[in-house]
Amino acid sequence: MNQIVLQTGNAGGWSQMLPLILIMAVFYVFMIMPQMRKQKKQRNFLSEIKKGDHVVTTGGMHGKVVSIQDQTITLETESGNRMKFEKAAVSFEMTQSSYPASEKAEKTEKSEEKSA
Repeated sequence: MNQIVLQTGNAGGWSQMLPLILIMAVFYVFMIMPQMRKQKKQRNFLSEIKKGDHVVTTGGMHGKVVSIQDQTITLETESGNRMKFEKAAVSFEMTQSSYPASEKAEKTEKSEEKSA
């Protein structure tokens, strides 16, 4: 009986490690790679921001980029206030191509109000 246990113990090394290796590979593909892509996209976006872009911060502040320094960015809000933020606080850009459907809806609502 001891011989059987010893023989199966030697052969099971790779078969026991294979599921663990597969789990780590799946974790890398589905968790780590998408996060790395997202970080790269965000870095590229932050480096491409230019004066005049309409952006939204992570806190939800909407504004137009007035000036850009090394690590900071100054936004002007609709009311004309200027606020300074860290570049990392900018979440995404709000260009006309980002929200054409809502803009069209506003135009149709205005035209309906004028005709009524």
